[in-house]
Amino acid sequence: MANYAMVLNYKNCINCKACEVACKEENGILLGAEKHRIWVGSMNPEGEWPFLSIASATFLPSQCQQCENAPCQDVCPTQATYYDKNGVVQVDSEKCILCSYCMVACPYDARYVDDRTMTIDKCTFCSDTRLARGETTTACQATCPTKVRTFGDLDDPNSEVSQILRTKEHFTLKPHIGTKPKLFYII
Repeated sequence: MANYAMVLNYKNCINCKACEVACKEENGILLGAEKHRIWVGSMNPEGEWPFLSIASATFLPSQCQQCENAPCQDVCPTQATYYDKNGVVQVDSEKCILCSYCMVACPYDARYVDDRTMTIDKCTFCSDTRLARGETTTACQATCPTKVRTFGDLDDPNSEVSQILRTKEHFTLKPHIGTKPKLFYII
């Protein structure tokens, strides 16, 4: 068993979208679909619409935050949202009734309707694909040309994730709401 987490060195992000493409390819999602599983947003562009300077923007990769106290899991009436043995928030498509309570409860806007399965879905840290095949990282990390993402086991003090969190200042999104995300951003 592991306690999977991801560290994002977001200042290295060049918004190339390689992570989004790799994720969609890994999970059989159409390339044109927006905000499915993972996405890259931007903050602080200078100027006024329609004359924004993207050169001044900071890109912020995001996805399911894999919360230890996941509000999406708390509100699911059928227990379709659950924690697997590695602490990854999962969705049992057989139990999902598409009520969308989890979508509303997620403070990170990380849930979406999968039109193929007609269930609510989210990032699973590739646990049902790459990790199940014995690989040790996610598709988004493996493809990133600027090494924005680092994936690993929080419980292993020798893992790269643990070492980064011990040595670098970092933050989580919306810490005041108490979800305890396992996606960490390096300052």
